Formats: sequence, structure tokens, C-alpha cells
Amino acid sequence: MQTHILITGASRGIGAAIAAALTSDATRTVALSSADGDLADPAVPARLWQQSIDQLDGRIDVLVNNAGIFEASPLDDDDDVWLASWNRTLQINLTASADLCRRAVLHWQARQATGRIVNIASRAAHRGDSPAHWHYAASKAGMVAMTKTIARAYAAEGILAFAICPGFTMTGMADDFLASRDGAALLADIPLGRVAMPEEVAEMARWCALDAPASMTGAVLDVNGASYVG
Repeated sequence: MQTHILITGASRGIGAAIAAALTSDATRTVALSSADGDLADPAVPARLWQQSIDQLDGRIDVLVNNAGIFEASPLDDDDDVWLASWNRTLQINLTASADLCRRAVLHWQARQATGRIVNIASRAAHRGDSPAHWHYAASKAGMVAMTKTIARAYAAEGILAFAICPGFTMTGMADDFLASRDGAALLADIPLGRVAMPEEVAEMARWCALDAPASMTGAVLDVNGASYVG
């Protein structure tokens, strides 16, 4: 029987690499992007879940939450602007993912089925981020805590949850940043001497989604070239 997989944020970068890694004769995938719906709208996750269920003949076995934004919110922004940026980032990066996780757990419980959740967080969950990205770091730390909570709560039902925390990864804007004056400092902070490739993160996601042993549920996997060792 094929494994049915729902992936968010799959149009480019890490998400596209995850979708490619999880595409095989043994799987059926729905790979969503912002074109399918804006996760800043609290009503969208429920609609996307139902549409995906319909496309996958009523069954989802694996949920991969990769959708997220990384938008600056300087402290000296106007109050309303700063708060709006905070709420937008938390809604897209954490609350929408939580909504989908909730629907996945309820789906598996109703079917008395096992299932897996893979949440793509960030090394920022461990070490924070820039002064303009409090909200981003908080959203990713929340994702890690949520993953551990799901793992603890539902392991006995065969519902497993994993978090992956990439460091700086070679996605669309990485080339320009590495070519800038800050690029050398970034590389100096990575003992491996290079940034991660999307395919490396994708392989970890593929493994968690399909092959990781059940006893690993709740694990947080770092893919950062030893730039953070917890």
C-alpha cells in the first residue's frame, strides 16, 4: 500500500527537495505552496487539509510541515507594524502548522491508524536569531516544543513526531548572502566550512517520514554543520 504524504511549503528550496525525496512508486504526495492558499489566513489550513484528504482518497499517513517565512521586524518599527509582523510570522510558522498537526492526529485517531509528523524548524529554535527576528526564533522554538508534546502524548497510539532544525541552507537567497561582506563571517561560524544543501535536509525529512525507528519519536535532528551543538 502506498504511503500518502502531505507537504507544505513545497514550491522551492528545502520544501521542493523534500517533495522530490518523498516521490516514488511507494508514495503519493500532495505538495502545497503559497499558491494553494495563504497560511496567514487562519481559515486556510482547514481548507488545505480537506482538499489534500480528497486528493489522497481520504487518507494521509505523513504530514510534513515545511511552510514558513523569514521576514525582518526591527524593534524600532511602529508598534502596530511590529505586532502585525510578529503575529503574521507566528500564524504562518507555528499556528498553521499546529492546526495541520491537530487535524492529522484527529484523522489518525478516527481511523485507529498510525501516522508520522515531520516539522521543519530551525537552529534558531536553539540559539535564537538576529535582533530583527525575535518572532522567527520564537516560532521555531514553539515548533520544537509542539513536536515533543505530540510525541509524548500519542506515541502509544503509533503517532510519531520528529523535528528537523536546519542551519543556513543553500536556497534561493543564499548565493547573494554568501557573496556579501557577511558571507565570510557566516562560513566561519560553521565548522563544516559550508552551508547545508537542501537535499541534505530533505534526506533527513525522508528518513523521518518513512524509515526512522518508532523509538526515535520526539527527536530533534540538527542539520547545521556543527554550527550549533546542543
